[in-house]
Amino acid sequence: MPVHLPPHAVLAEQTDATQLTRVSLADMERRIKLYLRFGEPACITSLDHWRRVAVFLPGAVFCRIRWQANNYGVVRWQLMVMQACTPLDVAQRIPGVLPGAQLQLHVEGEPAVRAVLAQIDAIEALGISPAAVSSAYWRTLGNRLDARLPLPAYTTERHAAWLAGRARS
Repeated sequence: MPVHLPPHAVLAEQTDATQLTRVSLADMERRIKLYLRFGEPACITSLDHWRRVAVFLPGAVFCRIRWQANNYGVVRWQLMVMQACTPLDVAQRIPGVLPGAQLQLHVEGEPAVRAVLAQIDAIEALGISPAAVSSAYWRTLGNRLDARLPLPAYTTERHAAWLAGRARS
């Protein structure tokens, strides 16, 4: 569970070499909802009654969902799995994510977002944190969705192989 602290409390503990990633979140009833599906922010700061900013340390993996509607219905579904960067990493510029992040998965549209949410639910059902999942798996999901192919399940065996490979490097 994230700690709700003023931003200067988190910043005071960081060195100049550490780059924090700030992620905008919002909740305007029946209009827009920007929220985190998973990820462990170092802190969350409320800006007003409908806007917040989540702050992530370098290397943290998180998922932000954007849902947007107008007077005629839902106009946008978006899901992004991202990894917070250090100043030396290459990062994509993403609206509402400062200074940017490494994009591991980006899907648009209700069917694609719902399909990925089902995969996230299945991962959590295995007792695995989605933030600990292999970045290659998130990229594979994006490629499979683009090619309109069935989505592969993330298994405990796949996760064990990912952790073993990471331990060797």
